[in-house]
Amino acid sequence: MSEMKFATPVFIEEKKHEQIDLAETPYFHNDGGHPRYVKEVPHGAKLIPTAPTDPHVALGNEYVVAQIKGVKKTPPYGIETQLGFVANEVAYAPMWATPDIAAAFGITLVSPGEAVQLESPIHKLSQIEYEYGVFAGHWSPYQDTGNTLLSVVCTDLEHHDFPHIFASIDKDLPLVTSVGRYWPKLHKICLADLWVPRGCALYIPPKPALLGSECIDLHNNRNSARACWGNIHKNTLLTDTLLQATGGFFYWYWNATDTVHTQPLLES
Repeated sequence: MSEMKFATPVFIEEKKHEQIDLAETPYFHNDGGHPRYVKEVPHGAKLIPTAPTDPHVALGNEYVVAQIKGVKKTPPYGIETQLGFVANEVAYAPMWATPDIAAAFGITLVSPGEAVQLESPIHKLSQIEYEYGVFAGHWSPYQDTGNTLLSVVCTDLEHHDFPHIFASIDKDLPLVTSVGRYWPKLHKICLADLWVPRGCALYIPPKPALLGSECIDLHNNRNSARACWGNIHKNTLLTDTLLQATGGFFYWYWNATDTVHTQPLLES
């Protein structure tokens, strides 16, 4: 029998890279589904406020965080914190992103025609168009599995000092961003997958490490192509991200328990 070789799956590929200076262009404008960084809010665009962080708001699936199982410094990149969940399986609640649902995780939903003023201690950022493969989330940087694509996915969330824009620019499918809100003193975490309608964007302001915070808002976009599952003709999608491409310091929170990610029933 002849040997069969399968095509290498796309993990994450950078397609376009543009430098952004927030000192010169401090506003993000969702120009009909196209991400723009502008000096002033364009005529006709609606300037929206940044979603406040209300620690009393809890959405998503809640799990008990019984312990901190370990803290590992990985200079110069960041700090890894391993959380101990009380669960045999962890399900992320699938939710279509609305302003209120996004705000429950400290995130602002920016719809077409809207603009938001960006905050950042770092002005020099990058706007990068990525192609994400459906298996991009099936890799663990924590469990000594190297560059193996895994059959299970662990919880892998982060926050950092620079802002993010996750823009849903694919012409066919929505964007998926995994999120969490963690209350260290209450020993609980709420987890969800935000499904971002095509043409919309998520703005995540800087989330520095603040001693004594009631809650910590977390996110990860390696599940961006989650919407491709079940589609045999499409296993990658395009997304546009604002980030600090080099030199950023990250706070990672992870848990090894197998996770479950499903699709929302209806689009909002």
